[in-house]
Amino acid sequence: MKLKLSAIVALALASSVSLGAAEKLSTSTINVYSASPLPSIGLPLNVVPANIQIVKSKDLNNQAGVSIADYMNNNMQGVSIAEMGGNPYQLEVNFRGYSASPLLGNAQGISVFVDGVRANEPFGDITSWDKIPNFAIKSMQMVPGSNPIYGLNTLGGAMAIQTKSGREAKGLGVEFEAGSWGRQRSLAEFGGVSKDGSVDYYFGAQHTKEDGWRKFSPTQINQTFGKVGWQNENSKINLGYMGADNKLGGNGFTPQNLLSGDRDQIHTQPDITNNYSHQFTLNGEHWLNKDALFSGTAYYKHSNRNTKNPDAWEHDLDGDDDSTDVETDPTYAFLNCNSLDLIGDGLGHDGGECEFTGAVLNRTKTKQKTYGLQGQLAFNQDLWGKKNQLVLGSVFEYTKIDFKQSALIHVADMEPNETAGGAFRAATTTDDSNNLVFDANRAMLFSGAGIQPETQNTGLKGKQYQVSLFANDTLSVTDKWHVNAGARLNYTKVDNIDTLRGSHSVSQQSLTAKDSYVRLNPTLGLTYTPQDKQAIYTSYSESSRAPTSIELGCSNPNFPCLLPAAMADDPPLKQVVAKTYEFGTRGDLTENIRWNASVYHAMNHDDIIFKASAVRGRGYFDNVGRTKRQGIDVGLGGNIDKFTWNASYGYIRATYDNDVDFVSLSNSTATGSGDNPSPDGSGLITARKGANLPMIPEHQLKLRLQYQATQDWSFGGNLVAYSSQYVWGNENNRHQANSANCGTDSRWAACGDGKLDSYFVVNLDTQYNIGKGWKAFAKATNVFDHEYDMSGRLAETSFSNAGVFGTETRQLGLIPGSPRAGWLGFRYEFGGEEPKKD
Repeated sequence: MKLKLSAIVALALASSVSLGAAEKLSTSTINVYSASPLPSIGLPLNVVPANIQIVKSKDLNNQAGVSIADYMNNNMQGVSIAEMGGNPYQLEVNFRGYSASPLLGNAQGISVFVDGVRANEPFGDITSWDKIPNFAIKSMQMVPGSNPIYGLNTLGGAMAIQTKSGREAKGLGVEFEAGSWGRQRSLAEFGGVSKDGSVDYYFGAQHTKEDGWRKFSPTQINQTFGKVGWQNENSKINLGYMGADNKLGGNGFTPQNLLSGDRDQIHTQPDITNNYSHQFTLNGEHWLNKDALFSGTAYYKHSNRNTKNPDAWEHDLDGDDDSTDVETDPTYAFLNCNSLDLIGDGLGHDGGECEFTGAVLNRTKTKQKTYGLQGQLAFNQDLWGKKNQLVLGSVFEYTKIDFKQSALIHVADMEPNETAGGAFRAATTTDDSNNLVFDANRAMLFSGAGIQPETQNTGLKGKQYQVSLFANDTLSVTDKWHVNAGARLNYTKVDNIDTLRGSHSVSQQSLTAKDSYVRLNPTLGLTYTPQDKQAIYTSYSESSRAPTSIELGCSNPNFPCLLPAAMADDPPLKQVVAKTYEFGTRGDLTENIRWNASVYHAMNHDDIIFKASAVRGRGYFDNVGRTKRQGIDVGLGGNIDKFTWNASYGYIRATYDNDVDFVSLSNSTATGSGDNPSPDGSGLITARKGANLPMIPEHQLKLRLQYQATQDWSFGGNLVAYSSQYVWGNENNRHQANSANCGTDSRWAACGDGKLDSYFVVNLDTQYNIGKGWKAFAKATNVFDHEYDMSGRLAETSFSNAGVFGTETRQLGLIPGSPRAGWLGFRYEFGGEEPKKD
C-alpha cells in the first residue's frame, strides 16, 4: 500500500497516523483518532464515544501565550489554569477538576504524551510545561474521562501532543517577539524533504527571556527540538530529540497584606527552579499487510531539576529532653534548648519550651533517567462481516531516581514559652541587628551570627518499574451503532532506598521500602450515529494512578515533611482508582455551525491528597477516601462569512464524598484558632461530605472570535470568565474573614477571605501578511487591566504590611493575575511550499 506524500490529512492523533491508513479510511479529508498513545491506524472521530478536543499549530501561533497550557485555558472546554508557581511556565492545568501540574505535592490526574511518550515525570507524576516547545507542536488532542488505554494517571483525561516533521514544515523561518516585562523571544526553525522523498528533517531552537511582571521573577527558557525521518512504501522511522535548559523564577503566594499597594510584590526570594532535560525518541511503523500495522517506540529521558526556596522558619523544642526534640533530623542537630542562656543569668535553661525563629533556604536536587519500550499491533479487518479495528499493545518503562534535599537555616531569635520568661538572641546577645534574616527586598541573608551549616535532611535513591498490557476494539455493529471496549493491565513497582538514614531497622523515619501495585482497568462505550456528522454516545471507564516515590516517602502523619520534599517514614498508600460515566452528543446544526454537549460523573476512590500537619510548614500524603467530580460541558462554534467563532460553557461540581480531616491553622473554624485555643491547638478542620474541593471554579465561560478583514489581515479576541473558588486551607468551606474566631489579638485579626472572587480576562491578537515572506503579529493580554487572583491559600507570614520581618500574622496568600501587557513580533519565511494560485 503506497504512501502518497502529497496527501493532506487532518490528523487529531495521540501519535502519528500513517498517511496510508488515513487514505484507507476515507477518500476525503477527515479527522481521525488514535485509540492509544502509540502510532496507529486512525478511527473516524464520529464513532468514538467521547468529545475529543483538537488543537492545531496554526491555532497556537495565532494567540497570546507562552505554552500550550495558555491556549487550553483560553479556548478549551472544561480547562482552567492556576499559576501555582508564580511563573507563566509553571501553570497548573485543571481539566474537569483534575490537574496536570509542575509542582510536587499537587494531586495529579491528567496524563500527557509527546509523540507517544508519557511526559509525566515518575517522581511525583508532575508535568513540566516549560520542557515542551510550543513551536514544534503540530497537533494536540484532549481525551476526556478515565480512559485506561492511555495508562497511569489518566484519572480525568489525557493530552496527546504530536510534533512537526519536515513534510509539513518545509523551508526556513525566523521569528522575533518583544514587549511587556522585558520579554524577548527568538525562534529559528527549518525543515524539508530529500529529492527522492524518502528522508525528511525538521530542527528548531527557541530562546526566551523576561524579567517577569512580579518583582524578582526573571525567567530564561532554552528549548530545542529536532526530528529526522525515513520512509518507503511500507515502513516509516522517525528519530526525535527534545531538550531544555531553563531557569524559572517563580515567587509563589504573597500574603494579602503585602499586595495592598503594589500587586507585583513577592513574599520571599530567591525562588528558583532549574530544569535541564534531554529526550530521545525512536518511532517506527511497518505495514505487515494492507490491514495490519505494527508500531513501536523506544525512548530515553534524562532530567535534572534543582530548586531553592527561602521562607520564614520556626521550630519548637522541649527543654526537658533534647533527644526527642531533634527527632534524629540532622537539620536541627544544632538546636539544644538546655544549653541556652535564656534569661541572662549565666546558667543553662532546663525545662519549658524554646521557640526558634528565623529563615530557611530549602534546596532540592532531583535526577531522573527513564528508559522505555512500547509495541503495538493494529488490525483493521472485518469481524463477522462488520467493520472492526483491534489494537493490542504493551509498555515497559524503567526509571532511576536520585533525590536530595538540604536546609540552610539563619536563626533570628530563640524564645522560651511564656512560663519560662526571658528571651535569647542569636550569638547570645540582645542586639536586635542579629534578628535580621531578610533584607529590605525580602531576600534571605546568607551571613550573620545566626547562620548554621547547610545540612542534608533527605536522601533517596528510587527505582520505578511499569509494565502494561492493553487491548482496545471498536466494532461497527451496524452503519449507525458502534461499540468500543478495552482494558489495560498495569503493574507498577516502587523501590525506595534511604541513602541518609538507612533501613527501617535503623530509624523509623527511613524511606527504604518496596511497594507494588496491580490493576486491570476496563472501558466500554456505545456510539449512535444517525447521520454522518451527528453522534450520541455513552461510556464507562476506569483508570488508576499508583503512588509515586515522593508520596510513599512522605506519608507518615507522625513525621510530616516539607515540600518540595523533606520526606520521612512511608506507611503504604493505596493506588487511586477513578471511575467515570459519561453521556454526550455532538453534530452540525448547519453546514457552518457545530455543537457538542456532555454530562459526566467521575469518582476517585482512595484519592491521595497532601495534607498540612500540625507542625507548621509541614505535611504528608494520605488516602482520604472518595472525591467526586460531576458536570456539564457545552460547546458551539462555526463560521459565518469572514467570522469564525467558538463558545463554550462548563459547570463542574467537585466535592469530597466522605468526611476528611485537615490541618489549617489559619482557618477561623479550626481548633486552636482565636484568643482561646483548644488544649490541643491542632488547627484541625473537617471537610464534610459535599464540601467543595479548593481551587476548582464551578462555572467557566469561554468565547473566541476571529475576523478575516482582508486576505492578508486577521484579528481575534478571547474572553475567559471563571466563577469564585474556595482557597487552599478552606477545605471545609466555612472560614470567615475577620471573624471573631480569628481572634482580637492584632496578629490574627486580619485572616483573609476563604474564596477568590470571580473574574474575567480579555485577550486580543492580530496577524498581517506583509509579503515577500514577511509577517507581523501582535498580542495583548488582559486588555481591560482587570485585577484578579489566580490562586490562594490560608497561611501565615512573619512580615508586617511594610514588609518588616518579625510580626507574625495569619493571612490569605495570593498569586495575583498579571496586568495588561502586549507583545509585537515579526516572522520571515523562505524556501517553503509555493503559494497556491487561484
